[in-house]
Amino acid sequence: MRYRPPFTVDLGAVLAPLRRGKGDPCFRAEESGVTWLTGNTKDGPGTLAFRRFADGEIEADAWGPGADRLLTGVPALLGADDDDSGFVAHHDPVARARRAMPGLRIGATGRVFDVLIPAVLEQKVTGYEARRSWRELCRWYGEPAPGPAPAGMRVPPTPRAILSIVDWKWHKAGVDLSRRKALVFAAQVAHRLERAAELRGAEGRAWLQKVPGIGVWTAAEVAQRAWGDADAVSFGDFHIPTVVGYALLGEPLDDAGLAEVLAPYAPQRQRAVRYLEAAGFQRPRFGPRYAVRDYRAM
Repeated sequence: MRYRPPFTVDLGAVLAPLRRGKGDPCFRAEESGVTWLTGNTKDGPGTLAFRRFADGEIEADAWGPGADRLLTGVPALLGADDDDSGFVAHHDPVARARRAMPGLRIGATGRVFDVLIPAVLEQKVTGYEARRSWRELCRWYGEPAPGPAPAGMRVPPTPRAILSIVDWKWHKAGVDLSRRKALVFAAQVAHRLERAAELRGAEGRAWLQKVPGIGVWTAAEVAQRAWGDADAVSFGDFHIPTVVGYALLGEPLDDAGLAEVLAPYAPQRQRAVRYLEAAGFQRPRFGPRYAVRDYRAM
């Protein structure tokens, strides 16, 4: 299909939150300009490929049982449902980032469980650990990507696949007991969790938090990607309070300080965070980093 968005789209920036590291088996950005994504739908698994042309038109192709549903979701995925008309930049760094990135929108996959798995894997561990577990679970329990996708691409594990994982396989994937329990609980009620994307907003996030092991941080991470929640801030994150604090105030913040400095941006607090992240603001690198733990050796 060919899609000409009625708005400017920075394809890389819009899709960036869906990529879980350079080796993500469910996301591939090729030098040729084609971006590949995989996902599970009500109709089955599918592969989606994007190419953006100089005139702003986007070509999208899809394969697999879920192809039609993935193509139908292309506009929302690229931010067609994202309304930033009421957003006001209250700090100069946010204002500069907004001017520099007019094509940055918050997209929505419409699929809760696909983005919930990596969000749970990222709970209270380093990014390296989480990405390694994600790659291994996808490789072992995700179906091969349909169509002419690049070699090694997989579809995220389905709820049934998650429930089939035995303890020693969780251990081998480096997933500790608390995270595996959260994923199993979520898989058991996965058909009900998808309703969160229909409820949206704070109500959708609260719906997700009914599952043991899914708290404010995880619910926000899912909301940002599944329904493009522009107000879902990842409170409890190790990096975000420091990134926002140094970008806006020149000093680190805790969660309380983060909530205070972002309060004027409600109900679009996450949009302000996205602008700062996309602009390249990072927490200063000083002091020892968290050691990478290998749960497979425990």
